Amino acid sequence: MKINWIYITTASREEAEKIAETVITEKLAACANLLGDVTSMFHWKGTLCREKEAVLILKTTEALTEELMARVKSLHSYECPCIVVLPIEQGHLPFLQWVQDEVRR
Repeated sequence: MKINWIYITTASREEAEKIAETVITEKLAACANLLGDVTSMFHWKGTLCREKEAVLILKTTEALTEELMARVKSLHSYECPCIVVLPIEQGHLPFLQWVQDEVRR
């Protein structure tokens, strides 16, 4: 069983919640963690930016990862959103099985 952790930054907690609710309802992700009020620093179009953002972490199967990423991008407000995949190499097996059981196959 291959499970992935999808790390996403959003413009606000509200946007993170909207994305999370949508992809969980559509069974593309089993669950979400929302971390609000983080500060991100980055260069964008030649300017150093410092922005308040929210972090959204989703758990899904490897088989649904591409579809989940496409759906997140379609819901996201950013021109170039941070959507990165981190494979879960090891974990509590009952939890990983639950993730697999909660998403559509």
